[in-house]
Amino acid sequence: MATERLDQQVEFILEIDKLKGVLRRSYLAGGERRENSAEHCWHVAVMTLLLAEYANDSVDPLRVLKMLLIHDIVEIDAGDTFCYDEVGALDKAEREGRAADRLFGLLPDDQAAELRQTWEEFETGTSPEARFARGIDRLMPLLHNYYTQGRAWQEHGITSGQVISRNAHIGEGSQALWQFAEALIEDSVAKGYLTP
Repeated sequence: MATERLDQQVEFILEIDKLKGVLRRSYLAGGERRENSAEHCWHVAVMTLLLAEYANDSVDPLRVLKMLLIHDIVEIDAGDTFCYDEVGALDKAEREGRAADRLFGLLPDDQAAELRQTWEEFETGTSPEARFARGIDRLMPLLHNYYTQGRAWQEHGITSGQVISRNAHIGEGSQALWQFAEALIEDSVAKGYLTP
């Protein structure tokens, strides 16, 4: 027999299914369609399993995974704000905060508090795990752009300076991955995927 707690958990589980319908600006590596936010969360979670060894500091991969699996849930209500959208960024924190209140509020109080705290830790980058997670979160779209010959960058008129500025915090979580990202950016400019 279902309990109130289980009912709340199932309601949340069904609600987050909506993340599969939130489209991002990034195209899949094959370029056939845009990625959805749920696919992005899965992909960066797998990246964590493979790339945690490159973190600047020792990190708990399970904490990083937890952050990356929930970090975009708020997009169900707030939508995906394109990382280069300066106007959309103005009220992003407010929109996402309201979304976090509603979505995590569907859960039993203890789980709501735990997931909200984890989401806030990711957003503020206050721990080695959060800094690494934020870097991984930015590396995946960069990979998508590189392997689609800069498709989304070109569609939105993004320059190499914008890409460097927006992604430099990858280095806060992993200098090795930032060096890799910088090489991709330089190669993107050389190949004409990205304007200088």
